[in-house]
Amino acid sequence: MNMSASTEIPEFTITRTLHALRELVWRAWTEKNELACWLPSTPLETISFDVREGGRYQYTMVNAKTGEQYLTGGVFLEVITFERLVFTWGYPDAPIEASPVVTLTLTERGDSTEMIFHLRGVAGHPGDKYFYDGWSHALDDLMSHLHGEKQ
Repeated sequence: MNMSASTEIPEFTITRTLHALRELVWRAWTEKNELACWLPSTPLETISFDVREGGRYQYTMVNAKTGEQYLTGGVFLEVITFERLVFTWGYPDAPIEASPVVTLTLTERGDSTEMIFHLRGVAGHPGDKYFYDGWSHALDDLMSHLHGEKQ
């Protein structure tokens, strides 16, 4: 009898081509003033970042309709400036091994940047109105921010 159970970890990937230099995309992800411009409903004063391996981050998203607050945070696991950012995502004090992990990969494509956003540890798919759609919307806001459009 085969006793092995499926240990497949839920995950999804979203890819965007941004018409911005890789350094600008990196700054949008790693500088709190930039992050507050595109991460939905995230007041600047709630953001703290220590972008280094082992460093922590935290921010609070606020529901504009209800005022409900969602504290989010994690630990930076890998930081390769302008190329790769790996961090846990969820509750700020959650154990690393129990947290979903975001891997952000940035690749220069001339004057543009290919951004691959991979989230491992939660399921997502287009139209789920939850993790995938939430991140997809946020990445659309990032694109608008980098392209200088009003959000």
